[in-house]
Amino acid sequence: MSTYVVALDVGGTSMKGGLVTAEGEILLTDRRPTSRTEGPLRVIEKIRDFVEDLSAAGKGTTAAVGIVVPGPVAGNTAVYSANIGWKNVPATDFSPLNVPVSLGHDVRTAGLAESVLGAARSQPDFLFLSIGTGIAAALILQGDPYAGSTGWSGEIGHIPVIPTGERCTCGQIGCLETYASAASIARRYTEHLTRASSITPTPHITAPLTAEDVIARAMRGDPQAALVWDEALEALSLALATYTLLMDPSSIVLGGGLAEAGHPLYSPLAERLQEKLTWRQAPPLHHAALGMNAGMLGAALLAWQSAGHQNPGTTWPLDAPTPPPVP
Repeated sequence: MSTYVVALDVGGTSMKGGLVTAEGEILLTDRRPTSRTEGPLRVIEKIRDFVEDLSAAGKGTTAAVGIVVPGPVAGNTAVYSANIGWKNVPATDFSPLNVPVSLGHDVRTAGLAESVLGAARSQPDFLFLSIGTGIAAALILQGDPYAGSTGWSGEIGHIPVIPTGERCTCGQIGCLETYASAASIARRYTEHLTRASSITPTPHITAPLTAEDVIARAMRGDPQAALVWDEALEALSLALATYTLLMDPSSIVLGGGLAEAGHPLYSPLAERLQEKLTWRQAPPLHHAALGMNAGMLGAALLAWQSAGHQNPGTTWPLDAPTPPPVP
């Protein structure tokens, strides 16, 4: 009979869960839809069912439960999630099991996993930047994710990088997320095409474009795509230069869907970041090592902490080598 923790990564669209032993062995994983359109109470019910089913599937003993959720987390309470709609939900509401339950913020916990198991091992101070539909960050200070005084740290996506720019959905002007998130890159390119077609007819777009499509078109010389991608890189470099000058991180780890862009992202971003730091060396950029498993593995670390284990994960035999910095 094995002993394990239930680790659950709750996203706006789907939930990924698994059972992880104290030695880092992943016994099983599963995925289920979040079903947020059914309302926050139904989502909480589905999380409870998922936790119970995972625990029972292991045929052993569940030591604790770790759950990471979107939106701010204060103490062991899910304060708010715009995507799901809950407010001030205590950790115990997410689990039917009579074992310790630990809650974590999704991006901060992924940053913790990268710190212990992934691309930033042995780096006590670094920035984990997740670039996907939105943009958020985890500040890892002295080896621990920094939540801030109210649990709202890491909202780097809403740093105004272009004060005279476009209005963000949050109500501010010129936020980083408005220019450099995957959703905004696709939106801004489509808007450019729409404006251009009002002057010069262009081929009809038959399917929604993704940020990956825009980057590919920019690399092929599409002037509208190149402009949108250039502005995204400029916005990212401005935000990262500001963070670097304030916090002096040892490195910057890039995760999320847009981090898979490879050379078109890393090389020009590293170059622009160094140009904005004229009198000091820019921190190296690394690609996140844990990919889509970062949230679940971070949840497992939180769970084993709540079960009383000191420094969980430091001896786990996970094959997640640190990628070399991008020049």
